[in-house]
Amino acid sequence: MASAADGSPRPAPALDVRLLVDNMPMLAWSSHADGSVDFVNQQWREYTGLSTEESHGPGWKAAVHPDDLPGLLQQWETQPEVNHAGEYVVRLRRSDGVFRWFSIRREPLHDQAAALLRWYGTAADIENRKQADALRAAEKRTLEMIADGASLRDVLDQLCTSIDVQIAPSVTTVLLMDADGKRLWQGGGQRVPQEWISTIIPVPVAFEAGLCGTAAFLKERVIVPDVATEQNWPEQYRDLAIRNWIRAAWSEPILTKDNEVLGTFALYSHEARVPTEEDLALIKGAGHIARIAIERQRSQETLKNALDLIQRSEARLRQVIDTIPTLAWCNLSDGSNEFLNKKWHEYTGLSPEESHGWGWQVAFHPEDLAPLMEKWRELLVSGEPGEIEARLRRHDGVFRWFLIRVEPFRDQTGKVIRWYGTSTDIQELKQTEEKLRDDERELRRITDAIPQAIVVLGPAGEPLYANQATLDYAGLTAHDMGSPGFRERIFHPEDLDKLREMRKTALERGLPFEAEMRALRNDGEYRWFLIRYNPFRNEQGQLARWYATGTDIDDRVKAEDRTRNENLALREQIDRDSMFEDIVGSSESLRKVLRQVTKVAPSDSTVLILGETGTGKELIARAIHKRSARAERAFIAVNCAAIPPSLIASELFGHEKGAFTGATQRRLGRFEAANGGTVFLDEVGDLPPDVQIALLRVLQEREIERVGSNGPIPVDVRALAATHRDLNALVAEGKFREDLLYRLAVVPIEIPPLRERLADIPLLVEYFIDRFGKRAGKKFTTIDKKSLKLFEGYNWPGNVRELQNVIERAVILCEGETFSVEESWLKREAPPRFARPEPLNGVLVKQERQIIEAALAQSNGRISGTAGAAAKLGLPSRTLDSKIKRLKINKYKFKLPSEI
Repeated sequence: MASAADGSPRPAPALDVRLLVDNMPMLAWSSHADGSVDFVNQQWREYTGLSTEESHGPGWKAAVHPDDLPGLLQQWETQPEVNHAGEYVVRLRRSDGVFRWFSIRREPLHDQAAALLRWYGTAADIENRKQADALRAAEKRTLEMIADGASLRDVLDQLCTSIDVQIAPSVTTVLLMDADGKRLWQGGGQRVPQEWISTIIPVPVAFEAGLCGTAAFLKERVIVPDVATEQNWPEQYRDLAIRNWIRAAWSEPILTKDNEVLGTFALYSHEARVPTEEDLALIKGAGHIARIAIERQRSQETLKNALDLIQRSEARLRQVIDTIPTLAWCNLSDGSNEFLNKKWHEYTGLSPEESHGWGWQVAFHPEDLAPLMEKWRELLVSGEPGEIEARLRRHDGVFRWFLIRVEPFRDQTGKVIRWYGTSTDIQELKQTEEKLRDDERELRRITDAIPQAIVVLGPAGEPLYANQATLDYAGLTAHDMGSPGFRERIFHPEDLDKLREMRKTALERGLPFEAEMRALRNDGEYRWFLIRYNPFRNEQGQLARWYATGTDIDDRVKAEDRTRNENLALREQIDRDSMFEDIVGSSESLRKVLRQVTKVAPSDSTVLILGETGTGKELIARAIHKRSARAERAFIAVNCAAIPPSLIASELFGHEKGAFTGATQRRLGRFEAANGGTVFLDEVGDLPPDVQIALLRVLQEREIERVGSNGPIPVDVRALAATHRDLNALVAEGKFREDLLYRLAVVPIEIPPLRERLADIPLLVEYFIDRFGKRAGKKFTTIDKKSLKLFEGYNWPGNVRELQNVIERAVILCEGETFSVEESWLKREAPPRFARPEPLNGVLVKQERQIIEAALAQSNGRISGTAGAAAKLGLPSRTLDSKIKRLKINKYKFKLPSEI
């Protein structure tokens, strides 16, 4: 170290910590104890494209993939007392909009009193590791399918599908070289557009013969960054490629170790771009897997053909077996060796003399020889084909795992006279299996660290594994999982009995479901849990596992019980005090409606209540509910016309957190809130078309889907609907679904207008006077007869609601003990109103019939066309035809005799 002139040590230059952090080869950040970010390094800003200000506070969340953010926040925000380090894997958005996988680690900083001061974190890019894992899984699945005897087409389709999942919406395909080496045919890749494949296949192998033809000819990778501008792209295929969303492409030749072309592996990108190193590594790795599949398949095909020739010629058999690229052999009926092919001798380095008889045993690993011989003796006794796994020594002394398959050969009497077998190198498969076992152990360690109950079940629902949180809660051990009565030891007997059939049915359906059950804690106390079951299926779509998670909802359930009791008391109070719960009148038309209510209330059928505005449709709906078996549960009314169209689906069916802007948390819809009770859909004719479709499914399937969710939720709700609009006319105009109308109008009830209930007006007047008089502190002993006659002679366009408002005004303004109204209140011109649903009554029916018949007479009975009655009346032809049928007008009497 240099010294100062005076001899004292020169001070070391100060370390610029911020410069160091900014240049770290990873994303770094720090936050307060509450999790709000106050610093991000330069690597973060360059990767995400977010400025320092945009990343501070909660702004950093914009860079996290929407599917990963809830899980990350659940661990960071809902458990502030957990202040130890942790690692999380999420996807972060790059500045160009591409998401990549990152491993996020954070470390706490404590003061001397062990109180949490800050968090420091880093995020490391693990995209390549994820991609490598996907390739290993694809390779393992490919080898398994080959081992199971799947066709080459199925194997290559599965490989392309596995890669397509990683690169969607881009797609991949495998083209195979034909026998003459001059053309390529498609061998796999189901997602490639059929129009494209059917046009280009077969692809000639030649220079400038397109993407794959050139790659196979040159035996090297070919890249086309932009199909629209690439000069070497065949002009006759340019528009076809762009029309099928092929904007860029690159192809990797599939070569053997001897540089023989087996085919090509191609990737078609949906956007014009230059492939990244990761893209090229992906197709190179996929091409390697395809090579394994093709060579293994060809080896098996060669072996099969060779075995077919055994019965024809022993000499020919030996010649063929010596040429196939696999280890093959033949043993006598007692198990001793008779023949080993050339490949076997080359691999082991043993001569035919050293291997003959039982000499072949020296080539196997000493630890595997005993179980190998035991299995071999079992096969000799049973005479059945079989498989054995053992390590075989290579000529250089290296042991590799092999799969040994043996088949007996019988004479005409059925006696085994020889055994034929092959030995296939499965070293890579073994390594992949070990990697998967390590991953499973790692997954178990992760699930054990999650502070939520997690249980893995078999396809039939039998418990297989429970994480540490579950075992700690129940006070059980991992050994207890496999013991009989595991569920009976944890869950409340009443819940098991009540949900047994539901759980059995749900498991058989194989769809996600959930149930609320009480689980026994290790201290003997039962607490309510929400158990969510999610199925896991293998590549064939078969149910392999159930994953169940348990969330403690005990506090919520108890709060709901308290709320339910309070709501029950509130509903009883409303029943006593609210005037809307009373239906006043004794006219025959009203009694007819009430008789219908009495009949339909005990059933669970859908009821459509028709009537003009203000006739009391909601009162009738409440009366049906109160007289039904659902009277003790909720009655929820929804005015469909009062809710904006963009929010009606969320209001009715609920939404998930993050389903749309402003959806900061999960919200239950009206149907879920009314579960077990009744939903009243007022003004149902105003529903948007997309909500009509969803409502029809709810009525048919009795299940809903929240906005932002794809999981069905069963609901037990009775639906009542009402409208003042002509639904048949809306159906004719295409504004209302006819099938929904049929579903709603199982039992239609038409409420008469007040002008048809003149006998009820005195009763209603007395009722409203008494009601509003008590509220205003007034008492009326008499009713002015002139006012009563005014009431009975008025048309009441607003029906009972208008009568109620007039009486409330009069109660407020009247002085003394005589009730009266001013005549001017009832002489104003009634505002235009919608026609009441069919059938029309009185003078309106006559007027409408006269107008339509006059138009038919002018148009000689013709409805459509420029000279038709519909054009003269300014109506759609379907609407006019509907009205003609409803009014029972004979349109043929207006036609000319020559037209009949």
